[in-house]
Amino acid sequence: MLLIKFLWSVGPVVLLTIDTALAYQEWSVARMIEDPDFGQPIQNATVPLGREVVLSCVVDHLGKFKVGWLRAEDQTILTLHNKVVTHNSRIAVTHDNHRTWNLHIKQVKEADRGCYMCQINTNIMKKQVGCVDVHVPPDILYDETSVDQAVQEGENATLVCRATGHPPPRITWRREDGDPILIRKGLREIMKVDTYNGSLMHFWRLDRRQMGAFLCIASNDVPPAVSKRIILNVNFSPVVKVPNQLLGAPLGTDVQLECYVEAFPNTINYWVKNRGEMLLNGPKYVITESKATYKVYMSLVIRKFSHSDIGTYNCVSTNSLGKAEGTLRLYEIKLNPGNPPESTDNHVAVVGGLAEPPRGQSSRSNSAADAVEGEMRASASSSWGGSPLLVSLFFLVSRTNHLAWSASAR
Repeated sequence: MLLIKFLWSVGPVVLLTIDTALAYQEWSVARMIEDPDFGQPIQNATVPLGREVVLSCVVDHLGKFKVGWLRAEDQTILTLHNKVVTHNSRIAVTHDNHRTWNLHIKQVKEADRGCYMCQINTNIMKKQVGCVDVHVPPDILYDETSVDQAVQEGENATLVCRATGHPPPRITWRREDGDPILIRKGLREIMKVDTYNGSLMHFWRLDRRQMGAFLCIASNDVPPAVSKRIILNVNFSPVVKVPNQLLGAPLGTDVQLECYVEAFPNTINYWVKNRGEMLLNGPKYVITESKATYKVYMSLVIRKFSHSDIGTYNCVSTNSLGKAEGTLRLYEIKLNPGNPPESTDNHVAVVGGLAEPPRGQSSRSNSAADAVEGEMRASASSSWGGSPLLVSLFFLVSRTNHLAWSASAR
């Protein structure tokens, strides 16, 4: 009797608890079926300019709900389910008929860089975001980059190179001719580098050796790299260097006179005899010159050297900044009567104040050399008024060079 009463008293409570549990389970199952969710995060994408990029949004249990793509920055609606809403013809949407919704952006522009939102239109909106980075190859900003420059030697100069691109480009400088770039670190120290990094390249107290064409190269690992050629000219007045100021040669030979000129801007170069007559290219004189950047090599060949050719010759160089000249003195070397020049076509290359014999002619004996030296003493003595000091100095230099030549000939 007591057991029946107890069941009757707790029965309604048990029945109520069972009913509540069943209802909650049915609601939970229904909620799980109805509420969609994202299957995985959206993968960020990096794409070069002009290519196509695809962002994928994976949705599970979509049911009756719909998926849309928006531009996260300004909430612009791009697509809604299978339809493209925006008027941008480069935007498209595809669905794999299962659970993936793809946003396509064709012919990507730099303005497409940013984040995009995938939304599910549930009561409480669900969303996730994926971002697109657009890589842009470098481009030189010509309005902000240096043009060709001409600067006086000893002054300062700065070459500037600016470029755009994404990621930001790296600026590298190199010489067009492949030589090292000379950078002054102090008053006397000059550093040589193959390349220089940075938008600005400073030159302090410019030296003529720093003159040349420089390449400003912009790169950011997005091909192609671009470059601009900038010429830096260093202006200075002519400087003339004469390797041999005193030249001797036997009669009947060809004699070559040489001068080296350094100057910029370009120079006018010519030869003068005895401070008056300008020499012209022709049968008697062969005048040539070769140029490399700011250096000029001048050459004068006197054919069939004769008594009338003895004298003083000047190589003259002039430009808008000044004038310079080098002086060469030409004299006769008298040979023994029994050893005349073999041919009038012999060409004599002058070395250290003495004429080197033509190719094929054997070196002379010491007695012959002594005879030549005696003639040189007499010639030098008459040329310089018999000054013992000058004659001895000239003889010493000539003798040393002649012995060096004789050793090399052997």
